[in-house]
Amino acid sequence: MPDFAYHRRGQRRLDHDDDALDLGDYADFDDDEPAFAKRNRHRRRLPPADARDHIDRLPEGDRWSTWDQSSAGERGPSPYPAWLVTELAATDTELGILKTGKEADVFLLRRAVPGGGRSCLLAAKRYRAAEHRMFQRDSAYLEGRRVRESRVGRAMAARTTAGKEMIAEQWANAEFAALSRLYLLDVPVPYPVQALGTEVLLEFIGDPDGTAAPRLAETRPEGDELAALWDQLVRAMIALAREGLAHGDMSAYNLLVHDGRLVLIDLPQVVDVIANPRGPEFLDRDAANVARWFAARGLAGATPAPGDLAGLLRQEARLGPGYGA
Repeated sequence: MPDFAYHRRGQRRLDHDDDALDLGDYADFDDDEPAFAKRNRHRRRLPPADARDHIDRLPEGDRWSTWDQSSAGERGPSPYPAWLVTELAATDTELGILKTGKEADVFLLRRAVPGGGRSCLLAAKRYRAAEHRMFQRDSAYLEGRRVRESRVGRAMAARTTAGKEMIAEQWANAEFAALSRLYLLDVPVPYPVQALGTEVLLEFIGDPDGTAAPRLAETRPEGDELAALWDQLVRAMIALAREGLAHGDMSAYNLLVHDGRLVLIDLPQVVDVIANPRGPEFLDRDAANVARWFAARGLAGATPAPGDLAGLLRQEARLGPGYGA
């Protein structure tokens, strides 16, 4: 079973040698050992005039917008951003791959109204089919999450083929729900456009030409710039802690920097620090990871200091010093 079954004809066929844009790296939650796609600086060529689906009359590989295939609960928070194309006449054109990893791949899409109408760039995160994934860490993250149907819970616990498919969809649903919740709290995350099966469509963080924003780990901020990024990060992590949440995999690889703005990404494993028995451990680890990165780059005189971040987050999450120890 494919990880994302299009309900329209014309699934995109990628040619990584000819069609891929230089899109940069768009991280997902398995960045411990990333497997990045090779970059190609060739621009996408116009398709020949006869390269059209014989039924839908779309350029080969394009699809109609999937906006109408997601239910109201699978669409992003309203009011929808002005930049988002919601017209049903729009088409989705896959421009290339942004990031490939062990559990999910991220592609760049252009959703546009034909005939020179409105358009927007989206990041399509697609969780892989069970036979192509290596879920090595999901059991710890899934602790404390409720599954309504006992049959589903048993299949997930047994890691059957069906259970792994259910886990993949739960990852997608969890990321979409977390992003929607945090977006409404003004936490700096990509706007979650829609979820459909194991695909999550997100606001593309980058430039209009398709160049993706770099990860924090790829930047070399100093002085005031470094202090400003630290301040943004602390405020974002405090907002999560006050909601009783930890990112669960926070690092300089899961943060993007675009025009001086820090953006949190990859939240399928977001952890409820109260319901999950290991919640405080995840909170402390998130704090330690980012504190170590900023301290190594010479951050000085900041409040809080990197070494004080974990204690501050525990306080904001209403966890005592010895809670979870």
